[in-house]
Amino acid sequence: QVQLVESGGGLVQAGGSLRLSCAASGRTFSMYAIYWFRQAPGKEREFVAAISWSGATTDYSDSVKGRFTISRDNAKNTMYLQMNSLKPEDTAVYYCATRKGVGPMGGDFGSWGQGTQVTVSS
Repeated sequence: QVQLVESGGGLVQAGGSLRLSCAASGRTFSMYAIYWFRQAPGKEREFVAAISWSGATTDYSDSVKGRFTISRDNAKNTMYLQMNSLKPEDTAVYYCATRKGVGPMGGDFGSWGQGTQVTVSS
């Protein structure tokens, strides 16, 4: 079982940047696609971005496309979410999760992190 720990959240003004990290324990980290989700107060959890196990394939929600960049360093067992041009509507708790089983980014979700708070002030 892979354990995930997010970090890098905080308070930033609109237009600013943050880089979230998702550190994984376990030698099999490189076998998993990694997803980022977020959940704002009173809203459902929503997909943000994903990256395949090799890093060759990425996907983004329309709301973050062009502003966020997902990447991974399998040698460091860490995945990153670079967030630029942040908006107040990006305010949420951000979670990373593993996924494996179907193609480069499909299958069942496995481990989830505890989340990191991102707050964007206007």
